[in-house]
This record gives sequence, structure tokens and C-alpha cells, in this order.
Amino acid sequence: MSTPDVTVTVIVHNDAERLPRAVESVRRQTHANLEIIISDDHSTDATPAVAQRLAVEDPRIRHLRLERNSGGCSAPRNRALQIARAPFLMFLDSDDELPDNAVELLLAAHREREIDFAMGAVQRVRVDNGRRSTWMPHLVAERRALDGIEADPRLLFEHLATSKMYARAFLDRHDLRFPEGIHYEDQLFSAQAYCLAKSFTIIPEPVYRWYVAPFAASEAASISNQRHKLANVRDRVHVQHLIDAFLAESGHESLREDKDHKFLKHDLRMYTGDLPYRDDAWLTSFADLVTPYLDTLTPGAFARLPRAERVVIQLIRDRRLPEARLAARGLGHGVAPRRVTADAEGCTYWGNRVPEAEWSRRELDISDLELETRPFPSAQFRHEITEITRGPGASIDLAIRTYDPALRLPVGPQRATLLIAPGGHRLHVHFRLSPVRPGIFEGHAHLDLGAARLPLQGFAGIRHPLLRLRHQGLSHTGLLLAPLTFPTLTTRVPSHHLTVEPEGHGAGRLQVRWEPVGVTAKLIRPTVRRVARPRVKSAARLVASALK
Repeated sequence: MSTPDVTVTVIVHNDAERLPRAVESVRRQTHANLEIIISDDHSTDATPAVAQRLAVEDPRIRHLRLERNSGGCSAPRNRALQIARAPFLMFLDSDDELPDNAVELLLAAHREREIDFAMGAVQRVRVDNGRRSTWMPHLVAERRALDGIEADPRLLFEHLATSKMYARAFLDRHDLRFPEGIHYEDQLFSAQAYCLAKSFTIIPEPVYRWYVAPFAASEAASISNQRHKLANVRDRVHVQHLIDAFLAESGHESLREDKDHKFLKHDLRMYTGDLPYRDDAWLTSFADLVTPYLDTLTPGAFARLPRAERVVIQLIRDRRLPEARLAARGLGHGVAPRRVTADAEGCTYWGNRVPEAEWSRRELDISDLELETRPFPSAQFRHEITEITRGPGASIDLAIRTYDPALRLPVGPQRATLLIAPGGHRLHVHFRLSPVRPGIFEGHAHLDLGAARLPLQGFAGIRHPLLRLRHQGLSHTGLLLAPLTFPTLTTRVPSHHLTVEPEGHGAGRLQVRWEPVGVTAKLIRPTVRRVARPRVKSAARLVASALK
């Protein structure tokens, strides 16, 4: 057999259904001189039979089956490395794909100059809605050659082992293999590869297609999406310790702040965003796991975070866990705290007291948010639904409380409006917020979703109501937080099935879902979609122009 140019290892475990799709994406590569190793982590479903069938169909495919299940990605990758015959190596997970020219593009980068690995863009595909985006787009926006990770330490954020093609000689020279027996092995492997590489090339073209199921059932979720498991937290922290030790041993301590910032901004942020949905016992155990490690991180890494993220982290470190849960609902949305407290020097702190410790005061000082002086359209309020009651038909009654910790609103009743816009037609619901004590207003809104105007072809999608305030000719539109749990409400509106439910993730908004049914779903929507295709629209414009 001739020596292949590239070996692509497809790792799989109990994924007989998706394995053919992954392997087919390798088989149709524009660069055909390659071998494909299906490395099966001792599957117990039909995966071995599927892999054997694929190997019969294409002589480039080899089937490797581990004698026992390793429980991770490292062992099947490492076993494939032992038998791989090509000078260049790539890795693919069975639930993902390679774009058709991925091998050709990365191999060309290796042949342009001698490098240790080449990497490209990763295209993320949401399996629930089909939306596509680029993973870490700012890091792969342009083609560039780097002589070491120090040239751009931000690349530590791009820790996927699957977006790269490695020179076999580079991996062997440093005995670089995937760490077995731990999860998040990509993070350690990639950190080591970045630090050990003398040179590597980045290309902007997509070289990996990553299918993401963010809301999969817990038993079917990927390891990175099993954040509800405390063992998952423990594994992630353990890998950080291993990376820290490697940086120290390999003489790359200068990267420590960048690596710590990446942990806070990416890894920890994934957990803090979920805090509103965790119970007290989980929060306590989580703080026990992460706080000792947080105490080892460089101060500069914290200083590079947005203030809202620093507040949540510090509340965890100070064991103010219910408050951390409360603060986490505003992450990324500009939601104000319920209360703030000022000290004698005029500094404003998150919560109802001035922190005692100097470090806590520095992290919980939110003076830089300028709550009292920022322009009204970007002011920070906190709008919460305190009670949801079902009304007649498709209506619901909402009890709403607005927190104005900086006292931006004048004393007295405030005019407010609920906004929701399915299909581009906005429904306005006006109501009054009355003061109950300084900085707190309450009101009731009757939201009749049956009154929302829907397009002729119907509307299939989700919307979240917003709350608008007006003051001195200016308007402010903000997030409306809902109870994290409440009974799902379902009803029918013309040609649609309507569901009102908790958002179930993120900030926890009121979620309204429209699903077309009947003639609208079966006839009108398909017809409108066909007419709305770009070619049909272009033809219609040409005909209209000719008839003028």
C-alpha cells in the first residue's frame, strides 16, 4: 500500500447512527490520498458492524476497536496514533464533519513552509435550529504564520484539538499524546501543542464542522454540556492544575495570566451562567471546588473581566451564594442588582452592605458602571415577574416589580409598556408601575397573546417580552426576568399552537413559542418559502421591471 499523505482518525462510541456521516465527510475530501482510522472505544451498539461495513466499502478505511471502554476521547486517539501511517494527522469526532476541502487546505499550509501544525476555522452548527457561526472568529479572521504562542496568547481560547492538522514528527519529537483518564483532554493537549510548537499557520477557511446540541437531555449531552454534574466541575479544575504545572515546567510562566483569563472568561463563565438553576447544596459544593483554585489565579486575569462577571465570582468566593445566583441572572444583559450600597467615599457596591475585605471591596465596587449618570437609554434596571396567572383565551396576567437601585426614575407612578413582536409585528401592552418604596415599583400587565398580529404565512419561533420605560422624552428597553419555574401554559390562537413557558436557561426570561398548525403549516408556509427563495425573488423583480 502506498503511504497516505494524511491520517484522519474518527473516534466513536455507541454512535452507529452518525458515524457514517462523519466518515463520508472524510471520504469525499478533495485531497483523496489519505487513510481513515475509525477508532471505536468499545461500543456496545451497532457501531462495530457499521465500522466494518464502511471499511469494506473503502480500502482507505481501517477499523480499530479498543478492548475495553476508556470513557473518554484520549485513548481512542492515542491508539490510532500508534498505527497511523501518514506524516500528517487530524482528528474527527463521530458526531461532527469535515468540510470537503479541509484536508487540502491544511495540507497546503504544511507544504508552504515547515510548521508543526496548521489550524483553521471551526463552523458551529446548532442541531436545534440549524444556525451556523464561527467558533472564536476573531482568532481565525485572516491567514497568518506565527512563530510561537507568545505572538498571540489569545489563541489559548481556541483549545480544540480537532481544528488542526499536526505533523507526526512534531508529536513524536515531544512525545505529545492525549492525557488518558481525564476529561477536557483537548485543553491540556492544545496548551502543550501551542507552547511546544516552534511555528504554526492559521488559515481563515472552515476546516471543521462542529454540531452543537446546547439543550440536549442530560443523559445525551456531550461532556462539555454536562455542567450540572459536580464531577464535571472537578475535572475541569483538575485540567487547569495540569496546565499550570506544564506552563511552569516548560518555562512558559509568562502565559499564566492569559491562561487564567481564558479559564475565567470561558470555562468558569459556562458554570456561572447556570447558577440561577442550581440549588443551595450544589452551589455550596461548587464553591468548595472552585474557590481554592480561584485563589491561585493572577490578579490581572480578574481585572480583564467585565464588572458583572467579577461580581459573580467574588460573591462565590465570599460565600454569598444566594446573591451570586441573583447576580448571575444579569450576566451579559446589563441587568441591575436589586440593591446597591455606598460607603463614606462615595464608592458604590453590589448588594446591601459594604464588603469588609479589601479584595472584596475592589471586586464588588460597581462605581465604574456609572449607574447614576449613564444615559437613560442605557441605564440599568431590574424587571422581574413575581407572579403569572392564566387569563381567558390566550391571555396571561403578570405581576411585575422593577428595581431602580440608582434612583433614576422620578418619584411617582411610571408609564411602562410590554413589547413582544412575533413575525415582525409588535404588540404593545401599556400599564402603570407604582412606587412601593424608594427604588422599587410594582404593577400589573394583562398580556393577550391572541391579539398579536401574525404574518399571513404564520410564525414559527420564540419571543421574549421586553419592558420599556420613558423619561423626559427618552426610552429604555430592558430584559424582563420571569420565575425560573412555573407551570407551562398552552392554548390555541388562529392557525397556531401557543406555549408560554420558563426559558429554562440563561437569564430566565418569559418564553412564548408559536407553532403553526393546520393549513398554515402544511400549505401556506411551504408555498411562501418557495416564493421567497432568492432566485424566485430575482425572477419576479425582472418580470416587474419588464412590465414597467
